[in-house]
Amino acid sequence: MAEEKIYTIPLRREFLKAPRYKRSKRAISAIRNFLMRHMKAEEVKIGSYLNLEIFKHGRNNPPGKIKVRAVKDKVKVKDRELEIVRVDLINAPIALKEEKIEKKKTAKKEEIKVEETKAEAKVEEQEKEKKEVLEHTKLEKRERKTKSFVNKTKPTQEQKISGIIGSTGK
Repeated sequence: MAEEKIYTIPLRREFLKAPRYKRSKRAISAIRNFLMRHMKAEEVKIGSYLNLEIFKHGRNNPPGKIKVRAVKDKVKVKDRELEIVRVDLINAPIALKEEKIEKKKTAKKEEIKVEETKAEAKVEEQEKEKKEVLEHTKLEKRERKTKSFVNKTKPTQEQKISGIIGSTGK
């Protein structure tokens, strides 16, 4: 059974011992040490909401104290059971167990696969159309370049003499 407790952890005394740029990191380690001592656990996992709250004002200025909710669970790792404490802010949303979420995901995956195949077919058709349009535009650009290049060539002596090129009036 999961054991749940609420603690107010004083951080100021701990993080004042560290240099300014390491204060939030020191506050995190103070939370770990506090919970290892009070919950008698081997491992402490800090939740994302608590982490964001500690680092809210940057790494130089953590809060002086913080209220947390600590939940102690037993987890099997290989041959032995570990006691893990999951800790997060007191008003943070509680995460559901992963097993329930996985069951829902497997049912949804089958539906999603059917939809994905239809969506993939549409995407492939759109990609083919895009490629055709791109190739067409590339050809047009090439034609424009060659036309402009041909037009920019110097007139030959015969063209000058025949009067295709305007006379200078001399």
